[in-house]
Amino acid sequence: MAKSIVSAVLEKSSSLLMIPGEIKQKFELALALEEEIGKVIAHFQDIQSVLQDAESKQVKDANVRNWLKKLKDVAYDVDDVVGEWNSEKLKSQIEKEQKEARNFPLLKKMRNSISSFTFQTILYYKMTSKLSGVNEQLDSIATEKDRYKFGLEKVVEEPRRLITASFIDDEEVYGRRQETELLVNMLVGDNSSGGGLKLPVISIVGMGGIGKTTLAQLVYHHSDVECHFGKRLWICVSDPFDEIRIAKEILEAFKGESSNLVGKDNILQEIRSHVSGKKVLLVLDDVWSEDATRWEQLKTSLKHCSPGSRILITTRNEKVAIIMGTTSPNLFLLNTLSLEECRSLLSRRAYYGRTREESENLDDIGWKIAEKCQGLALAAKILGGLLRFMRTREQWQNVLDSEMWDIEEAEQDLFPPLFLSYYELPLALKQCISYCAVFPKGMILRKDELIKLWMAQDYLKGVRCEEMEIVGEEYFDELHMHSFFQDFRGDELDSDIIKYKMHDLIHDFLLVLMKTECVMLVNHDSEELKLDLSCERARYGTLIRKEAAPTEPNIFRFRKLRSLLIDSSYHDTSSLRLYLPRLFDQLTCLRTLNLSNGLFRNSIEELPDEIGKLVHLRYLNLKKNKKLKELPGSLCGLCNLQTLNLKWCDSLKELPHLENDQTNLSLMAIPKGIGRLTNLQTLSLFVVTSNSDTSSLGDLQNLIHLRGLLKISGLGAVCDVTEAEKAELENKKGLRTLILDFTISKGLMSNRWQRDDGRLLEALRPPPYLEELEIWWYSSPTISANWMMGLTKLSHVSLGYCLHLKSLPPLGKLPSLESLYIGGRSRVEKVSVEFLGVEREEILAPSSSLESPSSSVIAFPSLKHFEFEFFDLEEWEDWVPLTSREEHISIMPRLCSLTINSCPKLKALPCYVLHNTSLKQLNISQSPILSERCRKETGEDWLKISHIPSIMIDSVRIQVNCSSVEEFGVLQFQPLHSTKRKEKLYYVNALMPLP
Repeated sequence: MAKSIVSAVLEKSSSLLMIPGEIKQKFELALALEEEIGKVIAHFQDIQSVLQDAESKQVKDANVRNWLKKLKDVAYDVDDVVGEWNSEKLKSQIEKEQKEARNFPLLKKMRNSISSFTFQTILYYKMTSKLSGVNEQLDSIATEKDRYKFGLEKVVEEPRRLITASFIDDEEVYGRRQETELLVNMLVGDNSSGGGLKLPVISIVGMGGIGKTTLAQLVYHHSDVECHFGKRLWICVSDPFDEIRIAKEILEAFKGESSNLVGKDNILQEIRSHVSGKKVLLVLDDVWSEDATRWEQLKTSLKHCSPGSRILITTRNEKVAIIMGTTSPNLFLLNTLSLEECRSLLSRRAYYGRTREESENLDDIGWKIAEKCQGLALAAKILGGLLRFMRTREQWQNVLDSEMWDIEEAEQDLFPPLFLSYYELPLALKQCISYCAVFPKGMILRKDELIKLWMAQDYLKGVRCEEMEIVGEEYFDELHMHSFFQDFRGDELDSDIIKYKMHDLIHDFLLVLMKTECVMLVNHDSEELKLDLSCERARYGTLIRKEAAPTEPNIFRFRKLRSLLIDSSYHDTSSLRLYLPRLFDQLTCLRTLNLSNGLFRNSIEELPDEIGKLVHLRYLNLKKNKKLKELPGSLCGLCNLQTLNLKWCDSLKELPHLENDQTNLSLMAIPKGIGRLTNLQTLSLFVVTSNSDTSSLGDLQNLIHLRGLLKISGLGAVCDVTEAEKAELENKKGLRTLILDFTISKGLMSNRWQRDDGRLLEALRPPPYLEELEIWWYSSPTISANWMMGLTKLSHVSLGYCLHLKSLPPLGKLPSLESLYIGGRSRVEKVSVEFLGVEREEILAPSSSLESPSSSVIAFPSLKHFEFEFFDLEEWEDWVPLTSREEHISIMPRLCSLTINSCPKLKALPCYVLHNTSLKQLNISQSPILSERCRKETGEDWLKISHIPSIMIDSVRIQVNCSSVEEFGVLQFQPLHSTKRKEKLYYVNALMPLP
C-alpha cells in the first residue's frame, strides 16, 4: 500500500513543477514553492526504489512496518496539499471565467485583478509552508531508510494481462457432491424428522475457508430443497450477532419489501404471523456468537411454522452449533478437500486459457503448491487466480519458494496465499481492494457503487471521466477473478441480481493490512466510543451508530480521514444535525462522505454552510434523507464533486392527486450555481422550481460528465422550452436512466394546464444509448417525441399518471424494450394496433408475400414484463385484437409476465396475449370482467390461459407449476419509479445503508 500512495503522490507532485514562467516573474514565492516541490519529488524517487524490498520485509519485521507507516502518513499529507492546491486553482479558474463573461466596469475589473493577485500570493505562501514541513519529515524518513539496507527494485517483465469477457464457472464444486446429497437428505428426506424437535437446527461446522458457505449455497439452490420448502430465506449473520437486524431481514424477506417496524417485540410478533402455517428453510450463514440469549427469542418466534421446517447454520465453532440448538445427529462436520480435489480446483483456475503442453510443463510445481493449500478450498481458489496470470515456470517457482509461507499471523493457514496474491496485484488494484477494509464484515456490495467510491479516492486516475467506470469495472472483475470478491445471490425474489461480498477471512486479512489506516467505530448502549490512539491518523473510517449518541462522537479526533461512512441503519440522521457543522469544519481531508439515512422516518432537514470547507470532497451520499428540503449554496463551491446521491430526498411520501387543493409537493431546491460542478458524474435528482434564486434547467448544460441515473423533477415549473434545449441532455453520453417528472409545486397549480408538455418533452432529447426512460405526470394528450423511437438500447419504459393521455405511443417499435409499465391515471379508452408500432403497409402485406417466417413483422420483439396499473380507470374498455389481415404479425414473442390491475371496464385480453406460449405469469386484480373470464375451469378464457404456469386472480394464486416456476423464478415486477416498488436488496445484511 505504501508503494501505491507514494507512486500516486509522485505523479501528482510532478505536475506542480509546471509553473508558468510569467507566474515565477510575478511571484518570488513561486520559486520557493518550486524548490520545495523538487525536494519532495527527489525524496520520494529515492525511497520508491527500495519500496518493493521494504514491503516484502515488513511481513516479518515490525520496525520496517513502522517505517512504512510513517512514510505513508507523509505521502498522504503531501497528497492532501496537492489536492488543496489543485482545488484552489480550479475554483479560481472557474470564478475567473465567470467574471470575464460579465461586462464589469473598469474599476471593478481592477479590484478583481488586485483580489486575484492577493489570492495567489496567499496560496503560494501556504503551499510553500506546508511542503517545507513535509520535507523535514522526509529528511528523517530517508535517514532511517539507510539503516535497513533495502535492496533496489528489480525490473521485472510484466506478465501479459488477460482480459476475459466472463468469469470462470464456479458452479462446479470439487469434492462436495456426496456432502450435498447427505445434507439435502437431512433437510427433505424421509428420515428428516428432526428427532421430534419442533424446529430442528442443522449445523455445518468447519474451519475458515473450508467451503461451508459454498456447501450451504449448493443445498439452498438444490431443486429438491426449492420444491420442498414453501419459503426459503438466506441471512448472513457474521459478527456480532445482531438479533434485531437479523429479525428485520427475516421479516423483509417474507414481505418482499423494507419494513418500518421498530422494537424487537413488534418485529418478532410480525415474524410469527408470517411463518405460521408455512414450511420454512432459514439459512443463517457465518454464526459466531456464543450468547444463547440473543438467539432464544428469535427462535421462539420461528417455532410457529409448519412441521418439516428447518434451520441450517454455518459456523467455525462446534460450541456455537450446540448453543444454537443442534443435536448430535444434526451436526455436520465438514472435512478439508483431498489433495486431488484441491489440485483440481487450483488447476481449473491456474491452467485456464493454457495449452495442454503449457499445463504439463507446470504440473509438478502445481502439485506442490496444491499441497500448501492444506485442503482449504478458498486457498486453492486464491492461488489458482494468482497463478492464472503468471506465464512462466520461474514465476510459479517463485510462488512456491516465497517467504510469505512462513508468516506468523492469525489464520496462518490462509494468510500466506492471501499475501502472495495481494503482493502480485498491480498498484492500482492493491489500493482498490485495501479500501474495502472500511466496510463492516459480511456486507453485501454493489459493483457500481464501489466503483464510485474508488473514483472518489482517485484510484482510477489517468483516464478521462467517461472512461473511469469502464476501468473500474475491469479492476473489479480482475479482483473477482483473484477471488477477493465472491458472487452472492439473495432469495428468490431477486435471484436474477448478482451481488458480491468478501469472505470473512479476506476481510480479516485486509484489516491486518490497513490496521493503522482504517478505523471502525461503534457506539453501543450509550457507551463512549472505544478508540485506539495509534489510529488517530487513520485515513478511512466507519461510524456505526447503534445508539443516537447524546454527546458528540469522538470521530472528530480523526482529522486526517479521507473517507467517512456513517451508518444510520439503527438511528435516523436527524440526531447528526448538531454535529455536522463541526464535522465539516474539522474533517477537511474527506473525499468520501456517506450521510445516507437507513430508515424511512425522520432525517436531517438541511446541510450547514460549513460543507463548503470540504474542498477535496468527490462523493456525497444523502440518500433517503426524506426531510431534507434544500442544499446550501456553498455546496456549489465543491469543484471536485463527482457523485451527489439525492435519491429519495424529494420529501414525497406518495404521489398526490392533482385535483386536491391541498396538494403540496414540498420539493427541495437545487442551489444556484450547480453548473459550476463540472466534474460531477452522479446527480440522481435535479429539481426545477420557479424561484430565480435556485438552479434552472439550463444549468445542466455544463454537466457533460453526468452518468447513470438522472431524475428531473418539477418540470411543471418550466414555461420556457429553450431552458430544456439549453440542458443539452443529448450530449450527456453516459446517462443510462432518465426520469422526467412533470410535477409542479404548490402555488403554480393555476397555470398547470397552460403549458405544452409535448414541446417540452421533445426538447428534452436524451442521449442515444439511454436504457431506461420514465415519464410521470405528463399532461399532454399524446406522446409524440420524435426521438423516442430512435432509442434502440431502451430496455425499460414507465408511463405514470399521464392524466390527459388519450393514446399510447407506438412502443412496439423499440427493439430492446424488455419491461413496460403503464399506470396511474389517464384517459386512454382503447389500446389499438398503433400501440404495436406496426406501419400500415406492414399490416396490409399479405402473409403469402413474406419471403420466410424470419421476415415476419415483430412487435415488441424483446418485451418480457408488462404491467397495466390504472387506478380506477373508467375509460379503458378495449384492448383491440388483431384482424385476420394482421395475423402474420408476431407480437411479444418473449413475454414472461403480464399484470393487469384496476381496469374495471376492460372487456377481454387479445388473443395474442391469451395464446402466448412464452407467458409464465399472469396477474389480474380489481378487474372484475377479466377476473370472471379467467376463472379456473369455468371462465370463458380459462382453456386459453391454462397453459400459463403461474396465474393469480385477485391476490389468489389459482395455478402454480413448481417446475416451471423453478425455472422462471418468482416475479414481483414493479416500475422503477413506482412508490410501491420495493428497493432491490443489494445490501441484504449490510450495516451500512449505501445505495
